[in-house]
Amino acid sequence: MTSLSRHPRRVIAGVGALLLGTGVTAFGIAPLAPDASLLPVRQVVEKLLIQPPADLMLNSADLTLYRSDTVRKDDTPQSLLQRLGVRDPAALSFLGNAPMAKSLFEGRSGKLVTVETNARHELVRLNARWLPDDGRVFHRWVVESGPQGFQARMETGELTVHTRLSSGVIRSSLFAATDAARLPDSVAVQLAEIFANDIDFRRDLRQGDRFSVVFESLEADGEVLRHGRVLSAEFVNNGREHHAVWFEEPGQKGAYYGFDGQSSRKSFLGSPLEFSRVSSGYGMRFHPVTGKHKAHLGVDYAAPTGTPVRTIGDGVVAFAGVQRGYGNVIEIAHRDQQSTLYAHLSRIDVRRGQKVSQGDLIGAVGSTGVSTGPHLHFEFRDRGEHKDPLDIARKSESIPVSPASRSQFNAVAQLQRLHLNAAASVQQASAD
Repeated sequence: MTSLSRHPRRVIAGVGALLLGTGVTAFGIAPLAPDASLLPVRQVVEKLLIQPPADLMLNSADLTLYRSDTVRKDDTPQSLLQRLGVRDPAALSFLGNAPMAKSLFEGRSGKLVTVETNARHELVRLNARWLPDDGRVFHRWVVESGPQGFQARMETGELTVHTRLSSGVIRSSLFAATDAARLPDSVAVQLAEIFANDIDFRRDLRQGDRFSVVFESLEADGEVLRHGRVLSAEFVNNGREHHAVWFEEPGQKGAYYGFDGQSSRKSFLGSPLEFSRVSSGYGMRFHPVTGKHKAHLGVDYAAPTGTPVRTIGDGVVAFAGVQRGYGNVIEIAHRDQQSTLYAHLSRIDVRRGQKVSQGDLIGAVGSTGVSTGPHLHFEFRDRGEHKDPLDIARKSESIPVSPASRSQFNAVAQLQRLHLNAAASVQQASAD
């Protein structure tokens, strides 16, 4: 305060000089270059010539293109070649006139076709593969382009059998889970059949139930043509484990057994249809035609007309014909004075006195007789008395592996247990 009051002008001048010096210093460290955004921009374009090594140069005329597809129900030579990217009038003419080409477009759809074409999309080679039946061989039809035009030949080969693993978890229904696991439909149906006597897939399934399955994949030239038998399976339902291993005793029909050697094949199948929906159960019900309450002495299975019907057990056809309200009907006599009845059939494929084995196809679902729509009416009788068919299979007896084949079965079971553990571990890893 004393210096400021005595020398006010000197103090103010000194402060001003100090501020001025600071400003000069700030100005001195500021960038002296002009603002880059204000500079003019010039674009330079130059052509670069890159010559690849001679051994890497490709001649488009030597390119070979590969495409695969399956033959559809209404396919023609023109539609098939067009979908495969073949633009070759000569090839179209050959396929339209070759006698062997009829085998490609007739019969079952789904035949696998692979073509090789050049860069001009002209056919070089066509390879078609399909199954003549449900056996272990396949047909291969080969068409090749040569100096004399197209030549064709038919070959027969052995299918290669591979083992496949899959597993899944139930979230809503069995088939929703098998679809999510990308399990083939034929394998999913087998899985349901194997455990049908132990698990009611309409009422017993629980969210979180899980399954593992080992099955055959039948391939031709590295391509899957169909899927074969389920070799083993595990289903955990409400915490309870169910197992099945396929085993064929010498001189006998193959069957599924538990790891304990007890057969899961019982005297009667769980259903006369492979897999269907029960539309009306056993007991009292409101009759859809008469409108009255009446005892329903069988089980109705909703299914489309033409669905195959099979006998649930070994026996002899006691009747095959028409019975008033039942329409087309088949009765089969089994051992111990037991019998089954199959009604409302659209056709009958057996005759009276014919012997049938469990699982044999005997007719097809229909709507003959007194019926409001396509379905199968199924009855089971024990010494003439009606029984609930849904309880019969669960209570029927099973036969264990014979002592002579027990060691062979144990070896098969041990291997299949390892496969099932591997399938389950894959599911657990994907869940984690």
